Amino acid sequence: MNPNKFSDEEIAAVYKTIGERRDMRHFLPTPLADGQLERFIRAAHMAPSVGLMQPWRFIRITDTGLRKTIRQHVEEERIATADALAQRSDEFMRLKVEGILSCAEVLVVGLTNQREKYIFGRRTMPEMDLASVSCAIQNMWLAARAEGIGLGWVSLFDPESLRKLCCMPEGSRPVAILCLGHVQEFYPAPMLEMEAWDKRKALDEIVYENSWNTPSPRTD
Repeated sequence: MNPNKFSDEEIAAVYKTIGERRDMRHFLPTPLADGQLERFIRAAHMAPSVGLMQPWRFIRITDTGLRKTIRQHVEEERIATADALAQRSDEFMRLKVEGILSCAEVLVVGLTNQREKYIFGRRTMPEMDLASVSCAIQNMWLAARAEGIGLGWVSLFDPESLRKLCCMPEGSRPVAILCLGHVQEFYPAPMLEMEAWDKRKALDEIVYENSWNTPSPRTD
């Protein structure tokens, strides 16, 4: 008996939440319940961070004009991305890539401008501040899914332009626009799989043993 183990029901709930998390693009205008957004941000803030640097910052976008400006910037980047995709351009333009104007809440997630002083864990890997922020976003994603709220991560933007739009200080950097809100239903599979953009790789393709590209025996 492992005294640190959760109950079977709790374990099942964790794996269910992970398995049914989706990157959502379609939202309902219904506001979040009182305290819900704070819980999601608190869940994000409980994430691990290298050297306990806690590099994440969250900007809640409540100004309608600013939300529209951000959405317009994302649309411009969507078109530029389509141009860069060449033969998949038309296919990409048919995808819905954001729900900025339809979701209940929009958050811009940024890296703080004072993260450079945290050398512990970053001396040879400075990108660990970004890894830490990603953990925070994942925490929020899972908390939202557990409460039946959708979250979509938008990355189609120019960091410097978005930094200025949000009046972020020099040295800081936005890394995500998050759309949060109620949804009619969660996609039965990742939307990009449903749209045949790509598919999830098999474990055999991503797990190696001792050296790169050396297949690892399955440990069922």
